[in-house]
Amino acid sequence: MLKKNYTAVTEFILLGLTDRAELQTVLFVVFLVIYLITVMGNSGMILLIRSDSRLHTPMYFFLSHLSFVDLCYATNITPQMLVNFLSKRKTISVAGCFLQFHFFIALAITEYYLLTAMAFDRYMAICKPLLYGIKMSRGVCISLVAVSYTYGFANGLAQTILMLRLSFCGPNEINHFYCADPPLLVLACSDTYVKETAMFVVAGSNLTCSLTMILISYVFIFTAILRIHSSDGRHKAFSTCGSHLTAVTIFYGTLFCMHLRPPSEESVGQGKIIAVFYIFVSPMLNPLIYSLRNKDVKEAIRKVIYKKLFDK
Repeated sequence: MLKKNYTAVTEFILLGLTDRAELQTVLFVVFLVIYLITVMGNSGMILLIRSDSRLHTPMYFFLSHLSFVDLCYATNITPQMLVNFLSKRKTISVAGCFLQFHFFIALAITEYYLLTAMAFDRYMAICKPLLYGIKMSRGVCISLVAVSYTYGFANGLAQTILMLRLSFCGPNEINHFYCADPPLLVLACSDTYVKETAMFVVAGSNLTCSLTMILISYVFIFTAILRIHSSDGRHKAFSTCGSHLTAVTIFYGTLFCMHLRPPSEESVGQGKIIAVFYIFVSPMLNPLIYSLRNKDVKEAIRKVIYKKLFDK
């Protein structure tokens, strides 16, 4: 129930990963390096795809948007976190907190369905190769990406509106390094039942729905691959899916652990460690996964390096 004669909170204090002062500088350096690698890797991937005509295919079109979302995902959290590592008073305004909250949910759900679109693209390429050019036309690809962004940001807006309806009257210490659902709900003075239910429904339904579509796509993909008689053909087909499967495993594995737990002090503490993987590690690794395991991307990188060396 809402407390009477309460004073509304005007700012929140982010407690961060740890309160140990001697670790703050070390963590600042570690996460700064991770962020710089993430920015360079994802920006480089976007520029590489746009500059090389051989990468102007549906698969790389989706990959460029995945890199953009990962870049925004990390940028939404990291700058504030880096500032807090070096600040004595680790505050964030209420408006800034809810803005961060909105973009976090919006970008996460957008990424769910971009990964789903990428699985559908692989399904069409391997299972329906003769129809691939028609079914995965530029218009279809743009529509799939547009729906992913629109649906993601609509969900983010709905969750933010529900969070804004709650009252926060103190304490104002968020036991996390960003404005996340569970630690914010712990601080609410008013009834959180509607918001808590919406959180589980949205997180659970979107995770389950998108992952189910990805798994169904791969059931058909693996069935089609096993019917290929040539070992080289099977290897080539598997190699086009390996990067996507790795990215899906990292992203969805950590998100299932993070969201499908009731909010409590213990779950928030565990959630900090899990959150590091999908906010920082996953966006940093995705460009490496797709470049190291992809022949086309490696060839495009070699072409750029060769051109730079001989243009001098």
